[in-house]
Amino acid sequence: MGKLTSWFKRRPTNLSDSGRGGTNESLPPAYLAQTRQLLSKMKILPSKMRVNRAPGARPLYRRIWFWAGLGVGGGIVAFIYGISLIDRTLPDQSELNAVFREQTLTIKAADGTILQQQGEATREQLQLEQIPDNLKKAFIASEDRRFRQHNGVDPQGIVRAGLNNLRSQGVVEGGSTITQQLTRILFLKQEQTIWRKLKEVRLAQKMEQELTKDQILERYLNLVYLGSGAYGVADAAWVYFSKTPDQLSLAEMATIAGLAPAPSLYAPDKNPEAAKRRRDLVLLRMQEDKVITPEQRQAAIQEPLTLKSSLPKRVQVESPYFTSYIQKELPKYVSPDVLKSGGLVVETTLNPSWQKVAEEAVAKTLRNQGRWENFKQAAMVAIDPRNGEIKAMVGGKDFGKNQFNRVTQAQRQPGSTFKGFVYATAIATGKSPYDSYEDAPFVVDGYEPKNYSENFRGSMNIRDALTRSVNIVAVKVLIDVGFTPTIKLAHDMGIKSELKPTYSLALGSNEVNLLELTSAYGSFATQGLHAEPHGITRILNRQGKVIWSANFKSKRALDADSAAIMTWMLRNVVEAGTGGAAQLDNRPVAGKTGTSDEARDLWFIGYIPQMVTGVWLGNDNNRPTYGSSSSAAYTWHEFMEKAVEGMPVEKFPKRPKLDGRKGTIKAQSIKPKQILNRSIASKDDDSEGESARNSDESGSSRRRRSRRRYSQEEQQSSDYTPRRRRRDRSESSSSNSSSESSTPRRRSRRVESDSPPPQRSQRESSPANSSGSSGSSSSQPSWRDRLRPSNQ
Repeated sequence: MGKLTSWFKRRPTNLSDSGRGGTNESLPPAYLAQTRQLLSKMKILPSKMRVNRAPGARPLYRRIWFWAGLGVGGGIVAFIYGISLIDRTLPDQSELNAVFREQTLTIKAADGTILQQQGEATREQLQLEQIPDNLKKAFIASEDRRFRQHNGVDPQGIVRAGLNNLRSQGVVEGGSTITQQLTRILFLKQEQTIWRKLKEVRLAQKMEQELTKDQILERYLNLVYLGSGAYGVADAAWVYFSKTPDQLSLAEMATIAGLAPAPSLYAPDKNPEAAKRRRDLVLLRMQEDKVITPEQRQAAIQEPLTLKSSLPKRVQVESPYFTSYIQKELPKYVSPDVLKSGGLVVETTLNPSWQKVAEEAVAKTLRNQGRWENFKQAAMVAIDPRNGEIKAMVGGKDFGKNQFNRVTQAQRQPGSTFKGFVYATAIATGKSPYDSYEDAPFVVDGYEPKNYSENFRGSMNIRDALTRSVNIVAVKVLIDVGFTPTIKLAHDMGIKSELKPTYSLALGSNEVNLLELTSAYGSFATQGLHAEPHGITRILNRQGKVIWSANFKSKRALDADSAAIMTWMLRNVVEAGTGGAAQLDNRPVAGKTGTSDEARDLWFIGYIPQMVTGVWLGNDNNRPTYGSSSSAAYTWHEFMEKAVEGMPVEKFPKRPKLDGRKGTIKAQSIKPKQILNRSIASKDDDSEGESARNSDESGSSRRRRSRRRYSQEEQQSSDYTPRRRRRDRSESSSSNSSSESSTPRRRSRRVESDSPPPQRSQRESSPANSSGSSGSSSSQPSWRDRLRPSNQ
């Protein structure tokens, strides 16, 4: 070992270069290798010894393969980093199932028909099997001939498109696949940048992994923009040819398929010659792909390009008052971010058939009664009281001129319709509908309610007082049961507006809107259960997933027995009282009329077990009308008569036994500071009979009397203002009342009464103080009444 070490010390540092470094000594190669290994283990190999370089070898950094490998490796790393960078900017994988564009909103009726669309929306979404086979193949031949073979990106197609464009010295074919186009439609903007193209390619690859070819094709054919406001093949077939896709000829299918690359360039209504050339090219490709025969292609080429243009269906808005209401409701159920991202589909409760009938009924009333009775606006809403679903909504006469929704936005005084809550509270405290009160002159704390006829009937029970809409009894009942229980019950049943504890509350002096009032009466129809009124059943996102669904639970507002008794009483209002015009031939109806001061508001809220409908008639500027609540009841009848066709006839629950009933609400009687009861003068009794004989009293005389009462009440009642005071009138139940308040087309009904009919009036009595005459007027009919059509 010592000799070897001494020999090595005499060797040059490069063991592989024998004969070099100033010595001629050398070792056999095998021995040299063993020596190197041994010296390495002994750690005595000099650090500067070069043992790997062959004679004449260059450093690695000077070798081509080194730099080539480094370049390839760096390229791979850069590619992987670029892909990860692109992937971070792409939508989540779950969003690749999107079926709608961003920034769109689609509102659908209960039967799936589209009521309104906003944004770049497709009016009619078709299933793939609903689209004709030749139309699908025309798009494939035109846009992506290897659609079934590639995985989202088609290099062969890109090369072919480039060569064809070079030969034609123009852009005649695109290299983007149908999948790439779909990703651009759903997720990307249209800017022409390399970065957008890279994202498009990557998205297409991911989409091909997530969806089947048929799913991709179906989405594409429903979303592709084809010019003139048409999105998707169904819209295009309608816009250009006024046809459905299955009605298109082969030539028309080829024309539509040819629009995709440049709708503005190939639009047949703008550039018919360019459209024909493009159509013929599509037909040629279909023949080359053996989709059609040469004979079919030739026949299609010879077919003239005949257009029958129509406006895109997506610009049409059905039931605009309802859809505007739905849009205002959306923020209650989804977050602002979801609304901003768009692509939502809102499924609603609206019944299109009932909606059409409601619109016709309102239009008819405005056209006929509105002309003679001086009201310019009307509103109607129909609700299923069992679940709170709004089935029809008409918010006014003309949405195009005035978007104010009189169902949800107009706060009006309900008049006698509010008596339903007063009497319901009384019944729930344990009172019997046969409990009697004195209908006589009455002043409480300076407030003196008056009946419209200015006559008094003496002792009468609660049921008859409700039937004849007697004001004095309603105020006395309110005093017995109290403000707090009445207001609480009204709120529990669905009234959301503020209710103030004043004596005039019994006569409807507090403003409410038609939607809440109608919904509250629905609680009577469901035996005391109240369901929140709503118009939305489900909300779907862009992927078609349900992100919100209605789950409104009914709540007990009134005990079932009290609700059944109230329905029994309200049926009598329709059968023998002021609501006679609302009767239906084949089913029971319950409801209540209401009229405010100087007939500014005309109401009827009525129901059957399956539906509750409310009607309001009046003027936006609060001007008086010449009408009566029977016009509202007639409008209700016109709607319901058609809406219930084919609906099973259901009966209301029987009236429960009255004996031994216990109250479910505790009365909190009001303790007035001063009550003044006056006796009924004999002349009042005589005047009642006279009022029946003079039932043709003119509207102008009534208005003059009403204004006198109005002025006197202002001096005596501090809780009333001239603008808010309501003259809630007791409407006649006589045959004269129902017939004279009708126009020639109104259905005339004769109803019977338990007592002599009061003076026929077109308005309910006012809660006004009056010291004037209570006798009926004998003035001649006004010019307006003389011009009114006869009912004969």
